[in-house]
Amino acid sequence: MKLPGNTIANAMQREMKKEIKALSKGKKQPHLVTFLVGESAEQTSYVAIKRRVAKELGIKFTFIHITHIPIFEKLIHQIRTYAHDPTVTGVIIQQPLPPQLQTDSIYNFIPNEKEIEGHKEKSLFFPPIGLAVLCVIKFMYTKQKADSTCIVQLKKDTEFFKKILKNKRVCLIGRGPTGGMPISKTLSALKINYINTNSTTPTPEQYYKESDIIITATGKKILFKENIKPGTMLINVGLRKEKGKLHGDYDENDIKGVASSYTPTPGGTGPIDVMYLYKNLIEATKMQK
Repeated sequence: MKLPGNTIANAMQREMKKEIKALSKGKKQPHLVTFLVGESAEQTSYVAIKRRVAKELGIKFTFIHITHIPIFEKLIHQIRTYAHDPTVTGVIIQQPLPPQLQTDSIYNFIPNEKEIEGHKEKSLFFPPIGLAVLCVIKFMYTKQKADSTCIVQLKKDTEFFKKILKNKRVCLIGRGPTGGMPISKTLSALKINYINTNSTTPTPEQYYKESDIIITATGKKILFKENIKPGTMLINVGLRKEKGKLHGDYDENDIKGVASSYTPTPGGTGPIDVMYLYKNLIEATKMQK
């Protein structure tokens, strides 16, 4: 079965519009500030998607595009200025940053209630991509109905995930800062057992063949039908370009006869990931006076 990522994202959007409308009655408006350093076409494209979705939801979106690599202190000053603006309810920094600026300490200048991507060690929020992966699992193991019931609410759903994944072998491939790492953080927080393989893991195929759920986050074609057992669930978050088209970490035509379910690329976890970013923003707005 191919996961209908766009359909799930649309269902989430309908529910979130209701929440935003309720906030507006209380004279609150979610307001996201997005920082991008550099001129990467891919990064610019990701920001454009977030801006479009913000407009559809009725969320204020401010884009700070710094085309040249700034002095670290200057960037921090800008981040701090926007982060402490009372009209701003969330701040994100588009990753990856240039190596000269790459440090987790950059998030210390964003108040906890506005750091909505879950980068801080004791963040108030789970990473959106981690929530998107949980949403896919929930959808596949429940009624497979794209409505408000598939939205993950961890206060209610933590025991559900522990129960359905108790005897499942879960394999996460990759440990990058935009994919594997935040997914790992989410799974660990819920005390879900999993194996994490990466480019240094000897013979990782043996783990793939034993897994019931495989989450791929490498940006490379890494999974083949020969490496997975029949009935495996495949969830991809990695992105790669081939002949100008976006693909995930496996060829869908190759694995669809073996996997019980899989996410396509594009139209899989990506749209759901963006929705959870704004879901976190809505929750952040509710927290702030």
